[in-house]
Amino acid sequence: MALDLRLQRDKAGKNTFGLEFSDLKFNTTLLNGVEQTLTVPGPESKYLMIFSIQPGSQVWIAKNATAAIPGAAFAQTDSELNPVARNVKGGDVIHFITNNTDATVGVILYAI
Repeated sequence: MALDLRLQRDKAGKNTFGLEFSDLKFNTTLLNGVEQTLTVPGPESKYLMIFSIQPGSQVWIAKNATAAIPGAAFAQTDSELNPVARNVKGGDVIHFITNNTDATVGVILYAI
């Protein structure tokens, strides 16, 4: 069961990014050129997915599409380089790939 996303208030009453620890966390180590996937749990649930990527690593991430390492020319793609956070829903399949020797990736989900 994912925790609800609740922003915290600072001393001035402004919203700030102080989150509780989530109980929906995943991690893996990617290897060069080997795609891995993560299926978002819960058929009708909506989440904020926060990515934690090993510093200095290049991780390409796609939702419901094959993650691709870019080539030597501009081309349209479904992949994003090192996103910080994205909205997802239960059943989405998130694809990960790296062109580094390896890259450690963590994912945290908060219900929205």
